[in-house]
Amino acid sequence: MEIRPRTDADLDRCTAFLRTVHDKAGYPINWPDDPRGWLTPPGALGCWVITVGGRVAGHVAVTRGEPGQALVERLFVDPAETGAGLGRRLLDHCLAVATEHDLDLSLEVAENCHAAIALYERAGWRETRRTPIGWGGAVASVVIGFAPPRG
Repeated sequence: MEIRPRTDADLDRCTAFLRTVHDKAGYPINWPDDPRGWLTPPGALGCWVITVGGRVAGHVAVTRGEPGQALVERLFVDPAETGAGLGRRLLDHCLAVATEHDLDLSLEVAENCHAAIALYERAGWRETRRTPIGWGGAVASVVIGFAPPRG
């Protein structure tokens, strides 16, 4: 397994398994008009992929939030690789990036993303807030905020 910066050459593969994640797990809730563009959120400090045997199997981005803050975004793993610890490794990478930039890290997840929530809880992340949303339709009405374990 290797985590490396995402390149343009990775976008088609990431988009393909993002579609599978969307269909199977409801992430993202609303399929983006431009999935390739969606993979690079505004304010991104960086986007990374994790590879298994040289094949891209997961994706994550870290963005700058409010001053002193960073957010984990666009975290997903190829469903064929679920359970191999890739999501946890990507989360740990995000913590390292935030620490390197002296930023406090957090993330938000829609309430329908049960596997993601379970991952965050297993990794020791703690729920910090619940925010009602209007864009989740019948799928989700709340976004849950999480913060990493206190070190």
